[in-house]
Amino acid sequence: MRNEQEMMNLILNTAKEDGRIRAVIMNGSRTNPNAPRDCFQDYDIVYVVGDIQSFTSDHRWVDRFGKQIIMQMPDDSSLFPTSDEDSFAYLMLFEDGNRIDLTLMTADKANEWVSGDSLSILLLDKDGIITPIPSSSDRDYQVQPPTAAQFASCCNEFWWVSPYVAKGLWRDEIPYAKAMLEEPVRDMLLKMLGWYAGVRTDFTVSAGKCGKYLNRYVEAPVWNDYLLTYPDANSTHIWQSLFKMGELFRTIAKQVADHFGYTYPEDDDRRVFAYLKHVHQLPAGATEVY
Repeated sequence: MRNEQEMMNLILNTAKEDGRIRAVIMNGSRTNPNAPRDCFQDYDIVYVVGDIQSFTSDHRWVDRFGKQIIMQMPDDSSLFPTSDEDSFAYLMLFEDGNRIDLTLMTADKANEWVSGDSLSILLLDKDGIITPIPSSSDRDYQVQPPTAAQFASCCNEFWWVSPYVAKGLWRDEIPYAKAMLEEPVRDMLLKMLGWYAGVRTDFTVSAGKCGKYLNRYVEAPVWNDYLLTYPDANSTHIWQSLFKMGELFRTIAKQVADHFGYTYPEDDDRRVFAYLKHVHQLPAGATEVY
């Protein structure tokens, strides 16, 4: 596996030798002082160019970075079409295990982009076209305190969608029940956990993508309870996970509410949790919910 210095030399020398590339920016976990370092970290690179079409007209130019296991060009996808003409991405996984997520951008697009991404480092600027970038940090990714309206909406969404899981389980529609559990319900639980971590750290940390860093900032029992909310496709286990998610959400949301002086929707919680318990016991083939 090529080491970091070899990869950085390849990335920078390619830019220095190609007159079409005017600047190089790196972002992502390699620029984050709080991110753990390991052999799976991507090289998230932006090449600032004047003419994107001169590269995309023949994609073979990326072969210089190494033999690929697979490459994705999301901007060229028929499933996820884009009309953005100011950027184009090559996501490349190489046979030696390295990965480069390389995006071509115009100067205007790059300047707009880095202004909203604090995990950016300028590696090369041949013409001084990139606005000065502050020192890299994860400040743009740190958990932000919720407003009262955001807190209320999160609680409402969590308890509103939970019955969808119950309905799917009663119907034995496992894919639907799992989708509701793992998307809207879990999203709200993760959001609340992020706020809970923020309360514990004065809102100075990032929870990471999909909450991957939360175990650093919440108590071990809270983290262990959260891990127990991941079920397999067994309906009994999904029911157990749904109830565990409700109990965990209630516990941490009340603490977040107390911290900010917000109101936790006790009545919604009580009525919905009772409804979930009722549907759990509802006989198959019942013609009425109540």
